Order: sequence, then structure tokens, then C-alpha cells
Amino acid sequence: MSRILIIDDDESIRKVLGYMLEEAGYAVDRAESAEAGMAALAAHRPDLVLSDIKMPGKDGIALLADIKAHDASIPVIMLTAFGTVETAVEAMKRGAADYLTKPVSLDELRLTVEKTLAFDRLERENAELRGALHDRFRFENIVGTSEPMQAVFDAIRKVAPTDANVLIMGESGTGKELVARAIHHNSPRRGKRMVTVNCAAIPADLLESDLFGHVRGAFTGAIRDKVGKFELAGGGTIFLDEIGSMPLPLQPKLLRVLQEREIERVGAERTSEVDVRVIAATNRPLAALVARGEFREDLYYRLNVVPVHLPPLREHTSDIPLLVQSFVARIAADAPVHFTSGALAALERYAWPGNVRELENFVERVVLMRSGDAIDDAAVERNLAALERESPFRERGASTLPEIERRAIVDALRASDWNQSRAARRLGIARHVLLYRLRKFAIDIDAERGAAGE
Repeated sequence: MSRILIIDDDESIRKVLGYMLEEAGYAVDRAESAEAGMAALAAHRPDLVLSDIKMPGKDGIALLADIKAHDASIPVIMLTAFGTVETAVEAMKRGAADYLTKPVSLDELRLTVEKTLAFDRLERENAELRGALHDRFRFENIVGTSEPMQAVFDAIRKVAPTDANVLIMGESGTGKELVARAIHHNSPRRGKRMVTVNCAAIPADLLESDLFGHVRGAFTGAIRDKVGKFELAGGGTIFLDEIGSMPLPLQPKLLRVLQEREIERVGAERTSEVDVRVIAATNRPLAALVARGEFREDLYYRLNVVPVHLPPLREHTSDIPLLVQSFVARIAADAPVHFTSGALAALERYAWPGNVRELENFVERVVLMRSGDAIDDAAVERNLAALERESPFRERGASTLPEIERRAIVDALRASDWNQSRAARRLGIARHVLLYRLRKFAIDIDAERGAAGE
């Protein structure tokens, strides 16, 4: 129940307004002067104040300043006679939420109070969400005390306040997008959007339009103008994930954006300026792609202004206990769940080819399926064995990431009756990315079909 404080030197006004509000379901406090009102406010914080402007002694304008100095979040509605509306408007300029003209009708009172309280709730919820978002992506929340992770924290601290382009490198599952969001939310651009584009998930012929937009009639199916992701990110940050999968013909256009700070929609005859920070990420060695002519050297240097290297989990296993603790706190916040020292040791011995993401998924599975609050090494070993049996990304003798990736591609092809388009969809990648990886791993589809007896 919302609490409303009425401050007015006229006892009849206090009684009538108080009765109306109590009938509407509000708790009501009453005060006959500014001084009594501040005392009542200090005793019980109201959700809203109704204050007269003309009162003996300290008037409503001065009282408004006192209320805002005490608690700026309390909304105040001013009560005014018809001839002093200008004064009420002046009060709104000084922070009042609204004003009502005497005599006040029941409908007008209810409507104004409901509107003001609803807006105040929305403001507080937005503030809480912004605070939660900021807390979620503080770089202190990227867990780790090991030397490799401290180097990551140091890089984030230094680059976040700047506008420099950042290239985040690391294996799949190491937390590249989390780092990108931490950089954005600790930068001067945090009040604007961070727009994410997965360059491997969008077909090559659609990626240009997705990034830069298009004008009506630019190509078949372009029935209206479209705003691209660079424009949507105006004033903020664009995160280009899996940048190594960007088609070579599109790379000069991205280079132009980085150099000239302007974009050209597909089919447009003029360019538009954009103000956006670029953070890119890759799980592929861009320098090697440059050497093979698969990625532009000038674009690589433009993106790689500040490199951030994320280590694979196997290189900082000492952070696993902290990571597990943070995952458990999120998954089972109200339960006394814990992993025993033996269980943590078993987790530290495992290779985790899927890195932190795989560990998080594993911890969630074990916590949700637990039989007690203490998770021991036997439970961990049992679930690790099941993980080995069930995962399509593992095979006997495959211990390195390239071997695991090659097996996953072959398994997806077999499950898709060797149809490359369906296999690409199953893997969550674009077809041109699958074709590249078939060449990369020297996968001969006919040979694999023969080996499978098909």
C-alpha cells in the first residue's frame, strides 16, 4: 500500500483529500505546516507528497527544496489556487512532479496520484535495472585471481575509458562477449547501446545489409529502407563477434568505416557519419589468416589497436574454485550447496576444451541434479564420465580443440545426410564458414561417407 503525506494549513482540505485517498486504498498522513510535514516525512517516508503552495511561515516552494534535499526520489504534487498556477509551474521546474488546482475533483486526484506513482515506480525500476546491468558487467565480475586473468583485468581497466578499437582473442567459451560488455559498460559510452553482430551466423549476402543497412529497391526483396547495426549503435559500441569469418569482399567496407567514420547503405548514393566504438572478437588466429590472404592486413591492424588475449581454462585451472563458487551463487542462491575439495580437485584435473562456458554448464547440471547439498568427487567424476559419453564434440583420442572441431563437423554432416547447408544450420554457422572449415581440416566428404559405410 502506497503512503501519501498531505501538507496543508487548511484542516478541511486535509480531511477531504485524506478521505478521498483512503477510499482509493492509500495510507495517508497529514501535516498542517512545512515544519510538521518534514517531521512526518522523517518519521515515515511517504511514497508521494501533496503540498499546498500558500502556507503561513515556510511556503510550498521552500518546502519542496527541503523535501528534495532530504530525499530527491520522493515525488511531490503541488496544490494551488487558480490564480497561482504560474507559481505551480515554477515549482515543477524546481522538481515537483505535477500540480493540482483547487478545488480538487476526486477523479482528477486519483488520476494524477496514480500517474505520478506509476511513473515513480518505473523510474526506480529502470534505475535498479541499470544498476544491475552495471554490476553484471563490472570487470571485477569476470572471475579469476590467476596471473593470466589479472593481465586481462589490467587490459580492460586501461582500455575501457578510451575510444580505441579492441580485438579480443581466445578459444570458444572463454568469455569474449562478457569482456566486450565489461569494456562497454565501464566506458563513457555505457549510456548508449552495445549492438552485437555474429559475423559467422549471418549469410555472406545478407551481412553487408545487416551491418550498414540498405535503401528501398537496392535488391530484390528490399521493400523498405533498413537501418544497419552501425547506425543502431550510434554513440555506443558495436561488437563484431567471429570477425575472422567476415567475407573478404566485405572487409574493405568495414575498413572504410574504421578509417572515415562513415557508412554507406546498400544502394545509397551518399554516405552517413557514424559515431561508434568497434570491439571485435575471434577464436581464429587472424595473423595466420592474413598470411594466407584470407583476411586484409590493413583491416587487421585497424582492429588490433588494443589486443586482449583470453586464456583457455586449462591455462588457469587455479581459478576453477572461484568460478564454481560464482556459478553456484547464481544457480542456487538460496541453498547451502557446495563442492568438496575433492570435487574441485577433480574439476581442476579435467581439460575443459569448451572452457569457462562448458564448466558453467557442467556446474549447473550437477547442482540441479544433486541428491544433497555437498557435491563430492564421486558425483563430479560420474558426471564427467557422462559428459564424455554424451558430448558430440568428443571422441576417443581427440584431445585438442582442432580434433574436437573436426569431429563435430563430420558428425553434423553425417546427421544431416551429408547435406552441407543442413549441417551448417545444425552447427549454428553460415554455409561459407562450413566450406572454409572443410578446407581447413582437409575433410573429404566422399571419403568420410565411405568410412562410415554409406
